[in-house]
Parts: sequence; structure tokens; C-alpha cells
Amino acid sequence: METRGRGGMNRFYVVFGVLAVALAAILVYMLTTSSGSSAAATTAPTAVVDDGFRGYTLGREDAPVEVTEYGDFECPACAGFATIQMPTIKAQLIETGKVRWRYRDYPLPMHAYARLAAHAAQCAGEQGKFWEMHDQLFYNHSWAQTGRDPSRLFRDMARASGVDPGRYDECMHSGRYASRIEFSRQEGEQRLVDGTPTFYINGVKYTGRSNSDAFKAAVEEAARR
Repeated sequence: METRGRGGMNRFYVVFGVLAVALAAILVYMLTTSSGSSAAATTAPTAVVDDGFRGYTLGREDAPVEVTEYGDFECPACAGFATIQMPTIKAQLIETGKVRWRYRDYPLPMHAYARLAAHAAQCAGEQGKFWEMHDQLFYNHSWAQTGRDPSRLFRDMARASGVDPGRYDECMHSGRYASRIEFSRQEGEQRLVDGTPTFYINGVKYTGRSNSDAFKAAVEEAARR
């Protein structure tokens, strides 16, 4: 009887150990694929460090005109510009070598998930997919009207953009681009950005209409200077 009892106890501990390992694996999986927002990626850091990054660009480096856009991924006006005007601007000005376009982050304080979206784009950019994620965030902009945490949706968008999901998850949970995003916002503040999107053409704040025809005229004028 004593021997069988020990055997039963041994089997119990073996089964218990297997279950413990399985539960630990499930917990790790849940933590690495959680749909919840990382606090590090959603809040402004107390210390801001300049890492030398000045935004992602489209177009030739030797283009005679540079347009810098300060944008907020949660901003409806930014989404409208990106989906309606930007395709024509790309075709007429960027792809023809007339303009180099630079995107800078300017998350507005009233938008709860603007920093998270900016961080998602930066994490995609880490894998060479910034503009793909930029388009995913703007072309699927219904996430900005729900008021719900879009973390899981952003992860799906990142996958659709072609990023490695494991690397993306690690990047989002680390919040390593929070300082970069806040530096960009403070830079915009110093340049008197008063809303999004705000544009600068060769360093001069653009106050005209935000449509492709107006941009074309402004770019041609800047090229003549």
C-alpha cells in the first residue's frame, strides 16, 4: 500500500508540473500578444532625448522642395488629407522628383490613442514599413471613432503591413519610441504648430488650402525662389 501511495503521489506531482509549465506558457503568450495598450507607448515620457531622428520621408533626397507635415494619426482632418489629397500629391509632386515629403508626429492631447498610433507606426518603421502602417492607420480610420483601445487592431494592421508580429509586440511593450514622438511634438510646438495637419514648405509655414492643387502652386512658387 505504501509503495502504491508513493507512486500515486509521484504521478500527481508529474501531472501538476506539466500543468504548471503549460499554464506558464499560456501566460507568456497572453502577455506578448495582449490587446491592451502599453503604458510606455501611450504616455509622454518625463525625460526626452534627441535621438537624431527627423521623420520618415518620401521622395528623392535632392528634390528642390521639402514639405514637412506635422500630423496626428487620430485626427480626422489628417486622415482626410492622407486618403483624398495625398495620392494626387504623390503622383504629381513626389514621384516626379519635385518634392521630398517628411512626416513628423504631433499627437494632440485630446486624442487618447494618438501616441499609441504614432508608436505603432514607429515600430513598423523599425522594420522598414512606416509608410505601409501610415496608410493602414489612415485608410482604416474607423478605429479613431470607437473610443475603444485599438491595440489589437493596430497589431492586425501591422501584420497587414508586412511586419514581423513578434518584433512588433516587443517594440510596442517596450515603448522605446515614446521619447522620439514627444521630441517631435515639442519640436512642432516650438515651430508654432497650431493644429493638425500643419505643413512647412522649405521651412516656411504653409497657410494655404490643404488640397493638391494648392500644394502644387505653392511648391512651384517655392521652387522659383
